[in-house]
Amino acid sequence: MHHSCQEGTWLREAELKCDVSAEEIRSIMEVIAATGKFWHDWDMLKSLLSFRLKQVLAEYPEAQMVSGVESQQSSLSGETYPELVKRLDEALLSFVEGPPFTLQRLCEILLNPKGTYTNLSKLALALEKNLLVTSTLTMCTDPYPTEVVQKPDEPDKASEVPSGQTDPVPNGVETVAGDGDEEMTDAEADENTTNTDSEMQEEKVTETSDGDSDIRSDANPSQELCTSSEQQNR
Repeated sequence: MHHSCQEGTWLREAELKCDVSAEEIRSIMEVIAATGKFWHDWDMLKSLLSFRLKQVLAEYPEAQMVSGVESQQSSLSGETYPELVKRLDEALLSFVEGPPFTLQRLCEILLNPKGTYTNLSKLALALEKNLLVTSTLTMCTDPYPTEVVQKPDEPDKASEVPSGQTDPVPNGVETVAGDGDEEMTDAEADENTTNTDSEMQEEKVTETSDGDSDIRSDANPSQELCTSSEQQNR
């Protein structure tokens, strides 16, 4: 139980040092997790992260084990819980000039550790991986974002906009295609009408030609009769 008292002392000391509420700490970390940038003094931010680190580690069942040091060492790869906390905290505090370039991922893990890591040993490995780096970040000089917390909702809104924009496009295409079909139908109808008119005109011409030939044939016998009668009179 001794390490539980020591853990409580760590948390109280860290809280006194940072003088920031848990809600404010979470808000700051959410901005970093969303943007990958930081706007606060690194020493102050480092104290906040140290406080949150110890708070997260204390939430796992392995931190509450009271059956002895050996059981802790077996579950935490050969080290006790206090040793693990001290090692990870020292790795974080070793960054003097600025935070590790993995700061964004570090904040993501500390904001929702149990969503990814089911036990303390896996969490410790992930934290260690992100703390054992050498490259650092510099403080951002852009205006501090005020609505970053709403960022997770933005992809949904963004996905709604394209769908609204794309809907009219297929409809427009369908409308154009429909008009085209109607125009083609009209053109075909006109063509059929024209063909019908042409056929009717051809039939009329044929009938007229036949009529003229019949008239001519009818006229010839009368002429022949007249000629023969004249010859008889002579």
